[in-house]
Amino acid sequence: MNKNLYGFVALFKTPDEIIEAAKKTAEAGYQKYDIHSPYPVHGIDRAMKLKASKLGFITLVFGLTGSAIALLLMYWTMSVDYPMIIGGKPFFALPAFVPITFELTVLLATLATVIGMITFFFRFPENDHPLHDTEYMKKVSCDHYGLVIEAKDKLFNETKVRELLNSLRPLSIEEIYYPEKETYPVLETKFVTFLILIALLTSGVTYFALNKLLYMQPFTWMMDQPKLNPQKQSTLFADGYGMRAPVKGTVARGFLPYPFTGQNAPTDVLLNPYLPTKENLQLGEQKYLTFCSPCHGNFGDGDSRLRGQFPNPPSLHSTRAREFSDGMIYHIITNGQNVMPSYASQITREERWAIVNYIRVLQRAKNAKSSDLQVVNKETGTNASN
Repeated sequence: MNKNLYGFVALFKTPDEIIEAAKKTAEAGYQKYDIHSPYPVHGIDRAMKLKASKLGFITLVFGLTGSAIALLLMYWTMSVDYPMIIGGKPFFALPAFVPITFELTVLLATLATVIGMITFFFRFPENDHPLHDTEYMKKVSCDHYGLVIEAKDKLFNETKVRELLNSLRPLSIEEIYYPEKETYPVLETKFVTFLILIALLTSGVTYFALNKLLYMQPFTWMMDQPKLNPQKQSTLFADGYGMRAPVKGTVARGFLPYPFTGQNAPTDVLLNPYLPTKENLQLGEQKYLTFCSPCHGNFGDGDSRLRGQFPNPPSLHSTRAREFSDGMIYHIITNGQNVMPSYASQITREERWAIVNYIRVLQRAKNAKSSDLQVVNKETGTNASN
């Protein structure tokens, strides 16, 4: 037997002939054979005695893998890493996860089926297959039907195979041989030089395009736009500034301006809308220590931490300061007083009211009454006499 022989091929003209040929070949005990036709022929799989394809197992495994990945990812994201309550639903709301699970299941199952069929079952790409570019393959791709028995079949015998094919009365019988393998050395000087030139050319063109060309006219239209940038000069306005202050007197939609701006001692002030809750007092302490303590001290005693750089303010524990209403303290923070500037642009309204509540806590702590001590002793379980 010729070692380069791939097998014998036979051409038939009708579907009935190729089905009969498949039956006779299978009954003869051959395993390494195949049928080629220009379109799927009904009943050919039974005639060839083909077993059920294992491709379905690949589809099943990757489909279940897609379901598991989708469910685990959504569970980890929504229940462990970043739990979110949406519309009162539980963290792991399975009905809401079904669409994504279905999509990923179908995606992985489909891709695995196609890729597995092409690579593992069809063994593509197989560009050096002996049947490529043969007259046999051209005809079975058009209007003929073909049978091929490979030489690697354990029952293959040239004489017996030819006798079998002749008994099937085909249009023609042909021997197919493996093509001679051609090798192309990769490290040839010409090829390596060509790769180096391509790399240099690509790098040069890329560098020029990204670092030079994009900074030339007219490609700078995205970089040099006629707009005003923050902290930049502008020739559009007479003062040379690009950033503009809001037009005086304008009010943002849904915003009510402070009604007592510019008044040193308004006769009427706002009422404190916030209760001194634990969260509110924590916010007030944080903002007080940031904005107020540098001048007023950590406890409001007027012992500035600025070491004489500015005049020390009065103590927040004086009778006058303790008699201020919450609205008056809020007014001083918002409007400013004497050398103290306004903090309206630095501290939000909620934070200003939180500072007011925290100042009240400092004042109460420094000027505690006997009733306060009784409440503390009662809560701590100690005797007032001690």
